[in-house]
Amino acid sequence: TSACVAKAVGVPLERHKKSFEVIAEALRIRGYEFSDHQQKQADMPKGARVLPNAIGTAPGFAITFEGVDMYFMPGVPYEMKPMFETYVVPSIADQAERNCYQIRLQTFGLPEAEVAAALADIEALSPDIRMGYRVHFPETEVKVLAKARTLAEAEERANEVAQRVRECLGDVVYGEGEDTYSAFVGQRLKRKGLTLAVAESCTGGMIGHMLTDVPGSSEYLLLDAVTYSNLAKTKLLGVKAETLRDHGAVSAQTAAAMAEGARALVDASIGVSVTGIAGPQGHSPDKPVGTVWFGLSTRHGPTHTELHQLHGSRARIRARSAYLALRLVANAA
Repeated sequence: TSACVAKAVGVPLERHKKSFEVIAEALRIRGYEFSDHQQKQADMPKGARVLPNAIGTAPGFAITFEGVDMYFMPGVPYEMKPMFETYVVPSIADQAERNCYQIRLQTFGLPEAEVAAALADIEALSPDIRMGYRVHFPETEVKVLAKARTLAEAEERANEVAQRVRECLGDVVYGEGEDTYSAFVGQRLKRKGLTLAVAESCTGGMIGHMLTDVPGSSEYLLLDAVTYSNLAKTKLLGVKAETLRDHGAVSAQTAAAMAEGARALVDASIGVSVTGIAGPQGHSPDKPVGTVWFGLSTRHGPTHTELHQLHGSRARIRARSAYLALRLVANAA
């Protein structure tokens, strides 16, 4: 890239001494050989401004040509993103036209087509608003972009329409911006001082992974038991052998016993369980792929079970199952 840029703007390449030393030291610490390829990472067009790389070895650079500022960074997103935020954004922020404002609403519970259909009237009545949708299964992000004469007017208009979206979709909207579903569930548990025990089968630890991705989750998550086999369900959670024999591992009875057993094991406020057939094997005519049972046990009230018939690949069935289990917890908190 450096060689191409230098050729395009008509300047020679130069080896940047400081960058060369930084790269050499980083490789020495890591025990890597300082190859010719890595040495070239310190070569830049003459007159370029260096953009240090705090994570990797290859620095970036900026160059101005015919009044245009151009920025070049490593292609690895993990390295590029912090460099962009640290060096590029502050440099170009003043050049941006500040009359747009965007709100990103995070949703779970409806597919993209149904979300868009539910918001069709809002879009039709808001010609000054651009609505966008981004699916990151099983969630759908709703983007509300307003453009006005000033930034303040755009922000006011975006907030107004975003509120109408929330009213239209109800509890399908769980957060905004970078909010995650697991953090949303955790906040509901924390607000009421509740604790949680999880018993997983077909999700194989996915629920626990989502919950523990959130800092501070130890305040409410007491147990995540991955009981994939019938033996584990019996030995760890106390599911009776006759329950498994008479009803099978994927059943309301087993889901209820798993939730109750997990909750009792650590005396949690809430116990949730999931057991299902994610496929592609293990199904039967009466229990096809995508058959998933959920159980919810609380200290007060009867144990609740529910059945969902899910569709798609193994990965999609497992992901949606994890979200549905968390939704049960959120509704109980």
